[in-house]
Amino acid sequence: MEDSLIDRLREIIERSRRIVFFGGAGVSTASGIPDFRSEDGIFAGDTDGLPPEMILSKTFFYLQPEAFLRFYRRHMLYPDAEPNAAHRYLYELEKRDKLRGIVTQNIDGLHKAAGNIRVYELHGNVHENYCMECNAAYPMEAVLHAEGIPRCECGGVIKPQVVLYGEPLEKYVCIGARREITNADTLIVAGTSLAVEPAASFIEDFSGKNLVVINRSPTPADEHATLLIRGNVAEMFAMLENFRAAKHQE
Repeated sequence: MEDSLIDRLREIIERSRRIVFFGGAGVSTASGIPDFRSEDGIFAGDTDGLPPEMILSKTFFYLQPEAFLRFYRRHMLYPDAEPNAAHRYLYELEKRDKLRGIVTQNIDGLHKAAGNIRVYELHGNVHENYCMECNAAYPMEAVLHAEGIPRCECGGVIKPQVVLYGEPLEKYVCIGARREITNADTLIVAGTSLAVEPAASFIEDFSGKNLVVINRSPTPADEHATLLIRGNVAEMFAMLENFRAAKHQE
């Protein structure tokens, strides 16, 4: 990656006052969580001969919960994953009050684990689960370590608080996310192909000064970008993190 691109990104960040970060699966690959659609991604693995979109659907969960949970435990839960350089740098930006919000399509909870508070999880969070009968809350371990279908003390089924295919996004999460994007002066879109709707359309609300796109492959937003970087998200943020650390040591 050219140093000039990193320098330009650092300059944009320093001059910005209301940054919003819009991220996808590519943000968390450095934490050991595979993305979805690459050749090594989740959807390229063992799906029992069924389309993964079918397995991860609301209908499949209700009709074949054991098969759903078998796939979910095997491919969607990474209890040992830890925040990487991208998560850590975004937390530093929030502490400096430059980052106004993180809008994420990821369900791994790593932004919150890194310390960020202003996080809009469009597709939910694997660490949040609830009983479908009494609405009692349960941690990820209740689903991960259960044999078969996880059950609440009341006998109800414990369902992951993640948005499945065929389910709407949570209304107030969407309102907050779109509000932050609308008010941002810089929008950083990273680690996402912008292929999943309706989340991808949220960036159309942005009318600020700088649109930064960081992704390994082309996206629909590339032609509108102020700065376009082809590369690994975590590696790029690690460079920014190292630069900031070096400046503090001077």
